[in-house]
Amino acid sequence: MAREGAGLFAPFRVLGRFSGHVPHVLRYHGRHREFYLAVAVGRSIHTYNVKKLGIVAVSNTLPQDITCLAADRMLMFASYDNILHAFARNKEVVHTYEGHKAKIHLLQPFGDHVITVDVDNVLIVWNIQSEEEYLQIDFDKATFAVSALLHPSTYLNKILLGSEQGTLQLWNIRSNKLLYSFPGWGLAITTLEQAPAVDVVAVGLVSGHIIVHNIKFDETLMKFQQDWGPITAISFRTDGHPVMAAGSPVGHIALWDLEEKKLMCQMQDAHSTAIAGMAFVPGEPLLITNGADNALRVWIFDGPGGTGRILRCRMGHSAPPTKIRYHGQNGEQILSAGQDGTLQSFSTVHEKFNKSLGRGSINKKKSKKKGLKLDTMALPPITAFASEVAHQSDWDGIVACHQGYITCTTWNYQKTSMGAHKLRPEEFSKHKPLDIYATAVDITSCGNFAVIGMSTGQVDVYNMQSGIHRGRYGKETAHEGAIRGVAVDGLNQLVITAGSEGLIKFWKFKMKDLVYSTELSSSPSGILLHRDSGILGVAFDDFTISVLDIETRKIVRTFSGHHGQINDMTFSPDGRWLITSSMDCSIKTWDLPSGCLIDCFLVDSAAVSLSMSPTGDFLASAHVDDLGIYLWSNRSLYSLVSLRPLPADYEPSLVTLPSTCPMQDVDVSGDEEPCDEMIEYVSPEQLGEQLVTLSLLPESRWKNLLNLDIIKKKNKPKEPPKVPKSAPFFIPTLPGLIPRYIPPEEENDTQSKVVNLGVLVQKSDFYLHLEEALSTNEYKAPLDLLKTLGPSNIEVELRGLAPEGGGSVEVMLSFLRMIEMMLNKKYNFELAQAYLALFLKLHLKILSSEPKLMEELSKLSIHLEETWIHLRALFNQSLCVLTYMKSALL
Repeated sequence: MAREGAGLFAPFRVLGRFSGHVPHVLRYHGRHREFYLAVAVGRSIHTYNVKKLGIVAVSNTLPQDITCLAADRMLMFASYDNILHAFARNKEVVHTYEGHKAKIHLLQPFGDHVITVDVDNVLIVWNIQSEEEYLQIDFDKATFAVSALLHPSTYLNKILLGSEQGTLQLWNIRSNKLLYSFPGWGLAITTLEQAPAVDVVAVGLVSGHIIVHNIKFDETLMKFQQDWGPITAISFRTDGHPVMAAGSPVGHIALWDLEEKKLMCQMQDAHSTAIAGMAFVPGEPLLITNGADNALRVWIFDGPGGTGRILRCRMGHSAPPTKIRYHGQNGEQILSAGQDGTLQSFSTVHEKFNKSLGRGSINKKKSKKKGLKLDTMALPPITAFASEVAHQSDWDGIVACHQGYITCTTWNYQKTSMGAHKLRPEEFSKHKPLDIYATAVDITSCGNFAVIGMSTGQVDVYNMQSGIHRGRYGKETAHEGAIRGVAVDGLNQLVITAGSEGLIKFWKFKMKDLVYSTELSSSPSGILLHRDSGILGVAFDDFTISVLDIETRKIVRTFSGHHGQINDMTFSPDGRWLITSSMDCSIKTWDLPSGCLIDCFLVDSAAVSLSMSPTGDFLASAHVDDLGIYLWSNRSLYSLVSLRPLPADYEPSLVTLPSTCPMQDVDVSGDEEPCDEMIEYVSPEQLGEQLVTLSLLPESRWKNLLNLDIIKKKNKPKEPPKVPKSAPFFIPTLPGLIPRYIPPEEENDTQSKVVNLGVLVQKSDFYLHLEEALSTNEYKAPLDLLKTLGPSNIEVELRGLAPEGGGSVEVMLSFLRMIEMMLNKKYNFELAQAYLALFLKLHLKILSSEPKLMEELSKLSIHLEETWIHLRALFNQSLCVLTYMKSALL
C-alpha cells in the first residue's frame, strides 16, 4: 500500500548546475538597457544578467533535456527530441510546434517565423503565433546534409545553409527558391557566424580552418587554421578592435587579429571540455563562454597582449560529486568532492558565495606550469573527507583521502586552496606502495588532530597544524582487515574504528590503548558518529544498519529493508532520525526512539551521498551520474507530517529530483479528506478518569484566594480618586472578566408605591445554578460559571452563600457537593482545593454549628485524604528515581 499525502522531505532546489553542451544565447533588454544570458541546464533555461552574472529567472521544466536553444526579441525557443517550445517572460511555455519526425539539431529565429532543421535533413519554417508550418524543405542527405544555419545581416527573407559535404546554399524562404550555391572547401562546415561587416560571414570547418568569406561576391577574404580540431564556435569583437575568437573541442580559445591576419594570442584551458557557446558582448570588451564542463565564464580584455582574464564565473563540478558534507553549524555551506578531482563549496544562500578549493596536486608549482591537460601531478578524486570550523582561520580545517592513494591531503577553507601538509605514514615517506591506500578519515571537534585509517588496518593520528605524526593505534595495525570507518567522540576521549574483518574497536584517544572490542554480525561498509548523542550508525555489506550506543557499547537498534549497497548515512541534528541511501534508489528515514521506518521515497538515480543540515531544515543529496547537489526541505518544520511507522506492505513513490527554481511545497492530497493519521490531535479535557487532572486556568485565578484581604490592604489607595474635569462618556458594563454591557431599563409610566422587599435581596447566577443543582444533581453549569470569575468576584459569590449574606444552608450544602463531584471525577483538582479552602475560611462558624454541613465535610475529608496519599506516593517514587539517577554511577 502507499501512504496518502506527501512524505517527510519535499523537493526544494538544485545547487551547482550552471551549463551544459548547448550553446548559450545573449539577449539585450531595451527597457532595462541590459544584456541577459540564457543557458540551457538540463530540462530548464536559466537567465543571468551579464552585469553580475546573477540568476534572474528559471523557466518551467520540459519533459526531457533541452538540445537546442535560440532567442529573438520577445521569445526564447528550446527544443527536445522532435518538439519545439517557445517561452515568454523567461518562464512559461506559450507555443508548441510539433511536426518533425526526427530530433531537431538546428534552430534559427527569423522575424515572425522560426526555422528548425532535424537530423533527417528536413527544414521547417514555422509561423510563431499560429504555430503552423509556413514551409517545409527536404534535402538529400547524401548531397547536402545541413550542419549549420545563419540569417545573413540585411539579407531580407534569406538564409544561408552549410552542409557536411562542404557546400553552402543561399535560400529565399518567402519564394522557396535556391538563390545561389557556394562550392565550399570540400570539408564539413561546423559553424557559421555573421561578421560585423555586411556580406561577410565566418565559416568554421571540421578541419580547424576558419574562412572569412564575402557571400555577395563569393570571395574568400582571409583564412586561418587551428590545430585543436573542428571549430565549435566563432565570435567577433565589436568595441573597435578587429578581433575574432574561435573555440575548439579541447577547451582552448584562439584570438585572431583581422587587420594583420595573424594569431594574436591563445587562451588555453578556458574550459576543460569543448567550447559550446561563445559570444562577445556588443560594444564591450567582454567575452562570454560556456561548456559541458558545467562552467559559465565572462572574460574581460583589458590587459596587454590582447589576452582575456576571468571577470566573473559560475562553475560547478564537471564530473559527478561523490561525497558531500555540510560545513560549519549554520547550514549555509556544503562541501562537495567530485570525480573531476576538485573540492568545492556550494552556498545554500546565493551562488556568489560558491567557492572552488581547486584540484589536489602532488606538486602545485609543477601542475601550474604543465596546465590541466598535461598535469601528471594531479591527485586522484577524493573518496572521503572530514571538516571542522574550529581553528580553520589558524590552520587547515579539512582532511581528505584520495582514491587508491596512500597520502591524505589537508585543505584550507578560508584560503580556498589545498593545504600545507600531506599526511602519510613515516615508513612510506620515500616510496609509494601501490596496494596500500587511505580508506577513512575523521577530524576532531577541536580541529587539532586528524585520524586516518588505511587499507592495511593501520590507524594513525596526525597534528593538523604541523602535519606531524602523533601516534598509531594497536602495536602495528588496529585491525586485521582494511579500515572501513574511523570516528572520534566530541570530547577527544574515544576513537572508534571499524574493520572489514567484522570488529568495532574502542580506543583511548590519548593513550592509544584498546578499551573494548565488539564483534559484528557482518562486515561493516561504513560508520557514522553523532557526537552530541554518542550514537554510532554502522552500515553492513549485507544491506542492514545497526545503531550502537558508545556509552554502553551495545547495539540498541537494527534496521533492515534496503536491497542494495548502502552508500551513505546522515543523522538529524537532534539524533532522532537516521537517514540512509542505497543503490536500490531509495532514501529511507529511520526513527531511533521507536526503532521504525517513518519515511521512504524513490529517486531516478541512486543517491551516492547524503548530508543533513545542522539546522535541520534541509537534506542534501548527490546522485549517480548527476552534476547537481539536490536540496530537500524538511516538511516537519512547517507543516503537519505523519511520523507514524510505515506499514510492512508500504510501496514508496518515485519523487522527481528538484529543479533550480525553489519549488513550492504543494499538498499532493488536494481536496480529498485527510486520512485519520493526519488529523490534528485535540487533547481531551481529561485523559482518563483515574488520572488527577488540573485545570488550564492561570495561577492568578486561584492561587491567591486565601490572601485576598492582605492584597486588598496593600492595594488600598492613599487618597480618594479625583474626578476628572471633563469625564468622557462610557457605556456602563457589568463587573466580571468578560465585558458585558448593562441592558437599558424600560421606563414604566405608572410606578407602584408598594415596596417589594424581594428586590432588595438579589440572587446571583451562580447562586441560582447551585439551587437548581440541588434537584438535578448537575454541577457543571455552576462550576463553569465560577471558572470565568476573577478572585474578588469568587470571594463575593462564596460570601453570599451564607444565611447572613442572603444565602441558605441548602445552597452551602450544594456547594460542598459540587466540590465532592470535582474530587470524584479528579478534574480541576487545584480549583477544588482553592475553592474549598476559601469556603472554610469564610464560613467556619456556620459550618461547625450545622450538622448537615458537618456530615458532608467529614465525607469530603476522607476523600481528600485518600487522593492525597495516592498522589504523595507517586511524587515520592519519582523523586526517589531522580535522586538515584543523579547520584548513582551508571
